[in-house]
Amino acid sequence: MSSGFIGYQEALKLTLSNIEPLESEERFLKESVNYVAAEDLYALVNSPSAATSLKDGFAVRAQDIGHATPSVQVELKLRGVAAAGSINPKSVEPRIAMRILTGAVIPEGADAVVSEEYTQTKDDHVIVFKHAEPGRNILPKGCDVAVDELLIPGGCCLSPAKIGILTAAGHDKISVIRKPRVAIIATGDEVLLPGQPIREGKLFASNMMTLDAWCKRYGMQTSLAVVGDDAENIKDKLHRVTQEHDVILTSGGAWTGDRDLVARTLAQLEWRKIYHRIRIGPGKGIGFGFLKGTPAFILPGGPPSNLIAFLKLALPGLLKLAGHANPQLPTRLARLAETVKGQSDWTQFILGRFETRDDLICFQPLKYKSRLKSMAEAEGLLSIPEGADHISVGTEIMVSLLD
Repeated sequence: MSSGFIGYQEALKLTLSNIEPLESEERFLKESVNYVAAEDLYALVNSPSAATSLKDGFAVRAQDIGHATPSVQVELKLRGVAAAGSINPKSVEPRIAMRILTGAVIPEGADAVVSEEYTQTKDDHVIVFKHAEPGRNILPKGCDVAVDELLIPGGCCLSPAKIGILTAAGHDKISVIRKPRVAIIATGDEVLLPGQPIREGKLFASNMMTLDAWCKRYGMQTSLAVVGDDAENIKDKLHRVTQEHDVILTSGGAWTGDRDLVARTLAQLEWRKIYHRIRIGPGKGIGFGFLKGTPAFILPGGPPSNLIAFLKLALPGLLKLAGHANPQLPTRLARLAETVKGQSDWTQFILGRFETRDDLICFQPLKYKSRLKSMAEAEGLLSIPEGADHISVGTEIMVSLLD
């Protein structure tokens, strides 16, 4: 491999070390799922805000029914009803019980709730035939969330469950890292936008739409354009998108052919090149640098090369911009269903699917002749690292998840 190439790990390190997260913005909590918290988030209130009942039953003083059994029943006088959302001014005094519903505030004086299945009402009394120790069936104040408790550290991605706990903690608006605005530019005289009439020798911009879909999966804003093999048009488009976007992705024209104009055009525009050409397969033509301060990734035009270069180098850069502390695809452990071969002098990536065999999750490489079918059906992406020419069947491996 030419000395102009660098290894995958070095390229990934260069990508992440040269990109910093975007600035923060304030968003309503309901609009913040899958954003990254820009700062530590603490509970503003207790949740629950008071001790409440976990069951329908009767609020009592535990000592009044401490000896209650089916054969030694205790009779208490009933006074009032406590329902969820309201505060009952009455208190529970010795030998007194109060009807209480799930979620209601525990009345003053009570320290236990006896479930109604262990009771029987009779006129204005309740008969209890099972004891309830202090704290029985009571959800303590602040047991879910305590005021001033650290809930979400800065840099954490906000899942639906985290949105829920922040709501319980009293938040309505929070500070998050802004998501990048991505310009995706497909190049080539043969490339058509979806919806245009197809002609012989032409093809639709599937690479561009795949990249767009991946960006939108992470909630990023995108703009799409197709530019023919014309250096001036490419130059004009690159110049304009730097003014309105946080990052640029180009598809096609990344190599050294007569019509591979993107890298040449960027050089003419005096971009700050970080790297170009990586020891990976597929995807070796990827380049990364900065055009007028805007990160730009040039991706090869072949569909598998385009996808792998994006997933393993460009996507981590985009996720770093969005503030992710671990800007990588999620992974899972699996066993390799068959031996796979690579090349010892570069990193090889292999698409595949997951299968269950003898209660084990196995990774089965895909072997379709159609590049697009392999990409469409792939559920995972395996890496054969540089220095290894194969991985044997049955080996436990970490696989990047695509679905």
